[in-house]
Amino acid sequence: MAFTLPDLPYAHDALAEGGMSRETLEYHHDKHHKAYVDKLNELTAGTEWDGKPLEDIVKGTYQKGAVAQNGIFNNASQHWNHAQFWEMMTPKPVAMPSELEKAITESFGSVDDFKKKFTEGGVGQFGSGWVWLVKTADGGLEVTKTENGVNPLCHGQTALLGCDVWEHSYYIDFRNARPKYLENFLGNLVNWENVASRM
Repeated sequence: MAFTLPDLPYAHDALAEGGMSRETLEYHHDKHHKAYVDKLNELTAGTEWDGKPLEDIVKGTYQKGAVAQNGIFNNASQHWNHAQFWEMMTPKPVAMPSELEKAITESFGSVDDFKKKFTEGGVGQFGSGWVWLVKTADGGLEVTKTENGVNPLCHGQTALLGCDVWEHSYYIDFRNARPKYLENFLGNLVNWENVASRM
C-alpha cells in the first residue's frame, strides 16, 4: 500500500500568529513533504520494502557511518520526520505538563537550560538537519542533532520533540536567522502535551 501525505492537524494559516506563515506551510507541507512521499513510493515499488511499515523502512535502510545515505532512507526518514513535526506544533500553545517539566528539569537543570541547549543544538547543526529532544534507551532525556534526514529511530531513541532546521522550514519567515526561528518554535509553537504523550 502506497504512502500518502498526511493532512496537517490544523489549517495552513493556523500557526501564523505563532510565527509560521501560511506560505511556509504551503511550501513545506504541500510541496516538500509531498515530494518525499512521492519519491518514497517510487523508490520502494517492487522492492523488499514495498508495503512495509514506515519505521521498519527507516531503521532497515539506515547505513551507520555512511557519508551519504541511500535514496529510500532519505525519503522514508524525511516522511517520518515531517509527520512527527506537524503533530509537535499547535496553534494553541498550552503549559508544559508537570511530568514533562519534572523530567526536563531532572535532565537539564531547568526548562530554560533545556531550551538553551535545544536552540544551541539546532544552531550548531551544520547545513541541513534536525535537532531533537529524545528519550534514550536508559530512560534519560538528551538533546541531539542529526544531519539531513537522520532521526532518533536510527539510534534506538524515542523522539519527544524535533525541529526541522533545513532552510525551507524557516527562510520565508525568518530568512537566515535560524536562532530566532528556534527560539520562536520553542516559545510559540510547540505542543507540549504532544511531547509529554511520547514519553
